[in-house]
Amino acid sequence: MTLSAVATRYANALADVVTGSASPLRPQDAVAELRQFEALLRSSTELHNAMITPAVPASRKRAVVNRIGDQLQLSRISRNLLFVLIDHRRMNLLADILHTFETLVDERLGFARAQVTSARELGEGERTAVVGRLEQMSGKRIRPQYAVDESLIGGVMARIGSTVYDGSVRGELENLERRLSAEA
Repeated sequence: MTLSAVATRYANALADVVTGSASPLRPQDAVAELRQFEALLRSSTELHNAMITPAVPASRKRAVVNRIGDQLQLSRISRNLLFVLIDHRRMNLLADILHTFETLVDERLGFARAQVTSARELGEGERTAVVGRLEQMSGKRIRPQYAVDESLIGGVMARIGSTVYDGSVRGELENLERRLSAEA
């Protein structure tokens, strides 16, 4: 089984738990808690190495996670996931699991992720307008991620899954060039 398939299995299991009607933890809270733990793990090489090396016993790793969990106020569900990852020597997959988990939860809750790229930083009103238009075109609620690419000259380009919506000036100029070349 590939590592991405393993990460998907853990992510699916976590998504099943937190999207269940009896779950005491909302999916977005699980994401926030686990992202906070992951950021701490990334910020400390010593902690990261201790968590992924087989030389450190699982009981010591669990104790460390418990202590950090107390400080970060991690829920029982988040701690249990971390304990399972420790027990199965999968802590190195935490970032992949979280990425897949976020995608799964978004799908289950009817959200689509959109990568929105503009020539300059968009203001709040512009962001709201872009998201509204993307929701209208896709029929889904949009969870946007923004980036700036000055080569677009102006306008916005958005990618939802494999679909690209190109409203950039660069895209319009390229389209115009193709039409003019076809007529010649």
